Amino acid sequence: MMNAKWVYIASALLVGSITTQVSAKELSSAEKAELAALKAQVAEIAKTRATEQANLKNFDDLDFNVYSGQKWDELGKSHAKNITVHYPDGRVTKGLASHIEELKPMFVFAPDTRIKEHPIRIASGEWTAVSGTITGTFSKPMPIGNGKTIAATGKPFSIGMMTIGHWNKAGVMDEEWLMYDNQSFMKQIGLAQ
Repeated sequence: MMNAKWVYIASALLVGSITTQVSAKELSSAEKAELAALKAQVAEIAKTRATEQANLKNFDDLDFNVYSGQKWDELGKSHAKNITVHYPDGRVTKGLASHIEELKPMFVFAPDTRIKEHPIRIASGEWTAVSGTITGTFSKPMPIGNGKTIAATGKPFSIGMMTIGHWNKAGVMDEEWLMYDNQSFMKQIGLAQ
């Protein structure tokens, strides 16, 4: 069990400064080893926090720049080539190319689709979770297959979304869960009661 002296030293290391110098002469071999172990733990925590922040920054760029700007060739900055993606309706795609094909149709009938902010951003180790709002306008005909379309209603939409991502050691997501209310979306654009 750590005594109060070590708790203080560990706390000071975590905030980045030690206000009291501890002379190496005052420490026993066991205390020196314990101090070295604490320093290693603090370094590992700092490394993990840096990775978490990098993943969140990558996620922001993904939604605000890549997705909103339809820069599909840049999706590999945040997604592994073999990514598994879970959609709100229960469908699952495997592979980056399949995921991109699932993202494109929204922009056909709502070319102004955007995500502008992540009010909630959480990272824990190799996991991230962000919330946001997808906005746009049903301003173009919506293809429904066999050459048929649904006429644009001109109605705007604003739907809450949540995305959970698992990040691999290469710094890209290898699995992603997309969550938003499809029924609310359909109501807002005038296609459901």
